Amino acid sequence: MMGCHIGRMFQLSVAGGSYQEGLTSVVHGVPPGMLLTEQEVYGDLLLRKPGADELSSPRKEPDLPVIYCGTNAADTIEGAGNRNHTNGTPLTILIPNLDRHFIHIKQYQDTNRTPRPGHASWASFVKYGPDDDAVGAGIFSGRYTSTIVAGGYVAKKVLRKCGISVFSYVREIAGVRAPDVAHDQALDYTNRYKKMRCDLDPFYQEIYVKGRVNMDMRFLEKMAVLAQVEKEIDPIRDRAPQMSAKAVRDAYGVHHIVNCPDIEAAQAMVDACNRVSATGDSAGGVVEVVVLGVPTGLGEPVFNKLDAELGRMLGIGAVKGVEVGAGFAVKDMTGSRDNDQMRAADGKVVFESNNAGGITGGLSTGQPIVVRLAVKPTPTIDKRQRTIDKYTLENTDLAAITRRDPTIVARIWPVAENYTAMVILDNLMAHYGYQAIKDRIAQ
Repeated sequence: MMGCHIGRMFQLSVAGGSYQEGLTSVVHGVPPGMLLTEQEVYGDLLLRKPGADELSSPRKEPDLPVIYCGTNAADTIEGAGNRNHTNGTPLTILIPNLDRHFIHIKQYQDTNRTPRPGHASWASFVKYGPDDDAVGAGIFSGRYTSTIVAGGYVAKKVLRKCGISVFSYVREIAGVRAPDVAHDQALDYTNRYKKMRCDLDPFYQEIYVKGRVNMDMRFLEKMAVLAQVEKEIDPIRDRAPQMSAKAVRDAYGVHHIVNCPDIEAAQAMVDACNRVSATGDSAGGVVEVVVLGVPTGLGEPVFNKLDAELGRMLGIGAVKGVEVGAGFAVKDMTGSRDNDQMRAADGKVVFESNNAGGITGGLSTGQPIVVRLAVKPTPTIDKRQRTIDKYTLENTDLAAITRRDPTIVARIWPVAENYTAMVILDNLMAHYGYQAIKDRIAQ
């Protein structure tokens, strides 16, 4: 597959499928010298994994990552203290599929003659033929987004070292839209939401806090633990820390399900989505991503404009639109209203608005970068739908499917956040290199 690779200076290659042995992120361009642990990578993976709440699919994948290579397996010299530091070689993160029992595979085998409307199953069958990985939609499944989260977490950690923050949240679900929130407040809220999810995630507590897997173990030792975890998925889930919605709100100041920095709007989103789901249908919505601390001039002209690179987030499954700043609203503006006028204050440039979303001419302006993604309703629904038999081309019906996400929006925001981080870091590396050479020539 030619489409499973992205980046120039910071690159990600992904492989695997929904019901293969697992998925893989191979990250190129990771700087050496950064401590990296599986626990912190999992802290992001648990934000998008299924089975976490009433708005997600009941599939019980833990999404426990295993760092296979790209970090030092031991101190390079005695007492160096650089064990588990990145070493500059390609970093490989494995994400084994643990909830892939035959009963679920059989369900796909029984329905794979009839492509699911809204899915890639018909087009991929025509492209790849009868050997197409159609069990669970293969690499066209939303499960592949775990590889983006894993690779993007690494990028996000590097960016933090450079003073750049990338965060995302749910802006709208099922027609319920959250009001505007100041960026610093939204960032603080999102960080508190992430802490809540780690504190209450049973696998985070069982596997990492209790030390069943740690970075001093060899690969085969970790895999032996995961083989045991595969048999304990339900018991571990049953031991999940329990907190009521009110207790979560009191302790963390966040909504217990949806990462939306307005708690009342978040609950209204859940209520609206549940009303839709009760009819057997699904809901879509909007995810917003914000980047703070980006230097001015990041990006390239013409084909590699920064906003064009961010537009590649259309590659995230279920994303059908990407807008930067005011986005499609500019069609109803005049130039005087759309233009972000500027002035100088205390030796700095201050903009009076940010309709450009922090990017003009494909280059960052130094303002916050703001990107929104339109997420379609989950195509797998609990309703009978018209389709075909892909072998005979006879018309037929597809039975209702109950193992599904009522909405995908609440699981896509961490994917968008980490995808954005990869794009920003890729451009930041090129920017730093270009500026260094420019300054040297000017000497």
